[in-house]
Amino acid sequence: MAANIAVLAQEESHNPLLPETYDIVWSIVCLVIVGFVFWKYVLPMFQKVLAERTEQIDGGIKRAEEAQAEAKAALEQYRAQLAEARTEAAQIREDARTQGQQIIAEMKAQAQEESDRIVAAGNNQLVAQRQQIVAELRADLGRTAVDLAEKVIGESLADDVKRAGTVDRFLNELDTIGANSAAGR
Repeated sequence: MAANIAVLAQEESHNPLLPETYDIVWSIVCLVIVGFVFWKYVLPMFQKVLAERTEQIDGGIKRAEEAQAEAKAALEQYRAQLAEARTEAAQIREDARTQGQQIIAEMKAQAQEESDRIVAAGNNQLVAQRQQIVAELRADLGRTAVDLAEKVIGESLADDVKRAGTVDRFLNELDTIGANSAAGR
């Protein structure tokens, strides 16, 4: 029993919360070995993966910035093209307006020319009809004058040469009287 009491006394003096010294030593040795393996092999791989991810993130940010710059450049190009298209559309409208005015002016000129041509043709026709009427009136007047002269004189003016001479002289006298009266007005 005495041996049991000694073991019990020894066990009672030992704190159950503190591990044995050999456990602490072996735990420290294992911790150093695991720490060395972790420091030698795991930590470099972790740093390598971390560096790759950092590089990918930085590359992604750079690509995003480049894409944003390209988008801005494309937007500016689009705006420039839109402004150019608007300018070109305005130029086309102005050209169409100018051409329309030219066409209207040409049509007015053609209409005026056609009107002038019609008026000139009408005047020519009037002059021709006037001359024809004057010739017919001269002939009728000549016959009437011969008939009256025959009645006044009482003899026949059947001779064509005499009659033509008398009619011509009479008409010349009428023309002279008409010209003098027209000049007097």
